[in-house]
Parts: sequence; C-alpha cells; structure tokens
Amino acid sequence: MSTKLAVKIVAPLAVSASLVAAAFLMSGAPPSVHADIPMAPPATASTQQGLPSLAPMLKQVIPGVVNISVTGLVAVQNPFGPFMEDPFFRRFFGIPDTPQEREFQSVGSGVIVDAAKGYVLTNNHVVENAKEIKVRLNDDREFVAKLIGRDPDTDIAVLKIEADKLSAVPMGDSDTLQVGDFVVAIGSPFNLRQTVTSGIVSALGRTGVGDGYADFIQTDASINPGNSGGALVNLRGELVGIPSMIYSRSGGNIGIGFAIPVNLAKSVMNQLIEYGAVQRGRIGITGQDLTPDLAKAFGLKDTRGVVITRVLPKSPAEKAGLKPEDVILEANGKPLEGMAQLRNIVGLLRVGDKVQLKILRDGKPRLVTVTVGKDDEAASAGDDFDPRLAGATFAPLDDSTRTSAGVDAGIVVQSVQPGSPAMRSGLRQGDIILSVNRKPVATLEEFRALTKSKGQLLLHVRRGQGAMFLLLQ
Repeated sequence: MSTKLAVKIVAPLAVSASLVAAAFLMSGAPPSVHADIPMAPPATASTQQGLPSLAPMLKQVIPGVVNISVTGLVAVQNPFGPFMEDPFFRRFFGIPDTPQEREFQSVGSGVIVDAAKGYVLTNNHVVENAKEIKVRLNDDREFVAKLIGRDPDTDIAVLKIEADKLSAVPMGDSDTLQVGDFVVAIGSPFNLRQTVTSGIVSALGRTGVGDGYADFIQTDASINPGNSGGALVNLRGELVGIPSMIYSRSGGNIGIGFAIPVNLAKSVMNQLIEYGAVQRGRIGITGQDLTPDLAKAFGLKDTRGVVITRVLPKSPAEKAGLKPEDVILEANGKPLEGMAQLRNIVGLLRVGDKVQLKILRDGKPRLVTVTVGKDDEAASAGDDFDPRLAGATFAPLDDSTRTSAGVDAGIVVQSVQPGSPAMRSGLRQGDIILSVNRKPVATLEEFRALTKSKGQLLLHVRRGQGAMFLLLQ
C-alpha cells in the first residue's frame, strides 16, 4: 500500500437531495425549497428514469484514470541503533557493510492528462523508491512507465507511457471551487480498480496538514490506501484535484481527506516535464503570522497577514526595498492568512517571475513588486553534484537544526534512496556534512563547487551525537 492515503466518498447524491428536502419539510420550511444537483451547460450530470445520475459523465472520465503498481527497495530497519555505525561492532557480529534492503510492492492511482504524449499525473509517495512502475489502463492494457520527475514538497510525480488510443481527463480550474461544490473521486482503493465515490468540498486552502508546500482541498469523501494519485473531478468531469492523504487517528477514514489542487499540480507538472525538477523561487525574507496581539502592538486594524522579521542581505526582497516590520497583507492579489500561505505562493513561482505585495509600513499601504530569485534554501538532488552522491537530497542547515545539532554551519542530508550511490557511499538521512576535503561548507553553492572534484571526496559528517569521516573514492 502507498504510505499516504487519498480519495473521496459520501452518500449518493440522489439520496442527499431527498434528505435535504425532507429536512426542510420537518422544519416547517416551504415544501418548494429543496436541494438538487447543480446543472450547468453542458450538463454532464443527467437524469435516467427520473433519477439524477453521474453515469454519462463517468463514462467519459473513467478511461482516463489508471491503476499504478510499484516494485522497489526499502532499507531494512536497523535493530542495533547507533552501534550499527561502529565498524568494530559490525565486524564482531558479522554484519555486512552494505545496507540491508527488502523488496516492496504497492499500488496507487494516476490520471492521464495528455493522451498524445502519454503523461500521467500521480502522487510522489506512490512512486517513491520505485525500481519498476507499471500502469494498467481501464481496458486492461498494461505498460511499464518512465518516471519523468517527482517533487516530494508538493507530493506530485509525472509518469510517461508509450501507448495509443489513450483517453485524458480534461483539467479544470481549481481556483473556481467553492465550499459545498459536489466532487467525485475515482481511483483504486485496496486495488479495487475504477472505484467511484462522491462528496463535497469541505474547505479550501488548507495548510499545516502536511510537509512541504500545501494548499489542500479538503473533502468529506472517504480516502483509502490505493486511492492516492487518483482523480478528483467536478460534475462536468473536469480534473480539479489529486487526492493525496487523509486525517485519521486510527488509519481509517473519518471523513477528512485532502487533495492537491489541479492548478498547483499543473504548475509542478510543467516544471517536471521541462526541467526534471521544480525550480523553487524565493524573495529572501523570514516572517511570522500577524496575530491580533501583534496587530495591536503595531497599532494596526488588520489582524491577518505576515510580519517581516528579517530581510536577507542582497536578496530580491532587499533589492525591492522591503524592510523588517513591514506587514504583508496580499501577494498577487490574494489576501494572506499567514506565512505558510506566502511561502506556498512564492515557492511555486518560477525564478524571474514577479510577485506583487501589498504591504503596510508605518500604518500606510503601498505596493511593492519583487522579482523572484533562486531558492538557495531548497533541497537539491545529489545528481546535481557528484555521481557518488546520486540518490540523496541536500539542503543548508536551518536555525532549528543548528541549535539542536550544536553546529554553526553545514549541509544536511534530507533523504537517501535505498540502493543508491549515496547510500553505498555511507550517507544516511539526517547526516550533517561539515566539510568536504577539509574545507568547511555552509551553502549549497560551496558544496556543489567542492564536490566537483574528480578525485576522492573526504566528507566530515556529524551523525547524531557522534562524528566520522567518509572517504568516497
């Protein structure tokens, strides 16, 4: 099963309409007041024998939703803890130096979004650590898929299959969604292919419910293992979201599911197809949410926004004239609820794009336009550095990691794929690289320059409370 969950379900729409009408009758409301499935030309939700039906729309959409099966390798949990890193301990107990791995199999869902080129959208966590990815169509044809690119921060991945007679799901506009809109999810929960469920949009713009960049559509639909990466469509059969995960204390569905808006997914997909990775943008500020107490302290009437706490030297924000204590109220015309939303907006823009900020300075509004720069704080793949580091992602230390690790500077290993050159070189997730060939590193640019050496690489690594040297030949 995939590590996250996703999809949508609720009571049949025909039943919900009658229940709403019955509720009005019991409450004394006029009998003519009732709820119906919204119909808009071209009407894809139709009636059959006098009953509302989604069947005509689903006949068009279902062929574009696929089943994805994945085989790969994951590292076997280390039962010995930090002792495993001690070479004397390993030799004494006869533990091999190569990392132990096991094969896994999982299933998920995907959506064909370009029939001519064979592009399939799915979740990153569906294909993570995959050695082989197979896509099975609604007509039972099966193809080995090529991974075009994946982005863990948004949980989006793009696959490509070589096939003819494909049917794509048309993309809608997730920005037009409203709370209460009916939506339908299609996927393969528990490998039950082409399962259809329905529900409504429960909330929009959900942040803080996952790692990375998030602006989730919340739904009351049922989400189960295997639905991840499937289709969330409106009643016109247009793709509006990619189901990604659920909120649950028990692992079962409790009616709170989350889908990635299709506009966000489309932006990430285009970059993955063009570059193979997402080029994150930044403007070079740190900030915090504007609270009622902070607003009172600053003498402001607005209680929502972002207070700039620091402007990085030589950053796009400094060049644009932003200053600490400026309060950002809007970004590209969107009112800001907090720092997470601003990070999402800027982080999903391309380098060179412009973002217009509405700010308050000394209580007076003004507009500031900032040209988005390259995000030097974003994780970079080891493939960008040295072949011996392929399969790992690296990022500079943030303030919290510096404090907890007790180091001033370094490069943190954010992830290591099982069986990759980086893992065979001895790197592990959470390692902090302090120096390369005895030269300290503090930025990704320094790390990139020092790892371009064609000779050996001597890495000074901080791991937990200990430290070691790794020699990469």
